[in-house]
Amino acid sequence: MLPPAKFAVGAAVMALATAYLAYLGAVSSWQYYVTVEECAQAGNAFQGQRLRVSGRVTVNTLVVQRDRSRANFTLQGLHSQLPVSCAGPLPDNLAEDLDVVVEGNLQPDGLLRGDKVLTRCASKYQADKGPAH
Repeated sequence: MLPPAKFAVGAAVMALATAYLAYLGAVSSWQYYVTVEECAQAGNAFQGQRLRVSGRVTVNTLVVQRDRSRANFTLQGLHSQLPVSCAGPLPDNLAEDLDVVVEGNLQPDGLLRGDKVLTRCASKYQADKGPAH
């Protein structure tokens, strides 16, 4: 094989490998999170998988350890609920009646065992009302 042909084959292999790795990265980020309803409707489909679930911390369910290393609460969707147990660092603004995204694994008993909680600040995403007159 001639040197230019070897170079072309090597470049093609590298381009294909890069494209494949980019595809794998994109596939994992196409769906940022599922809702509590989607999680409930999926039945056993999400069990054992790593996922992110979006919902609201149900009032009167949040229990946080004093050292803030663990929290238990219920995630509320529109019509469904999901029990959550999170271990690890918790956001300072974690509170009841707050929209959150919990990242973790769904257990066979229906418990979402989380290791990361992201709070969503609604005021950041409200439309700007413009200058006051």
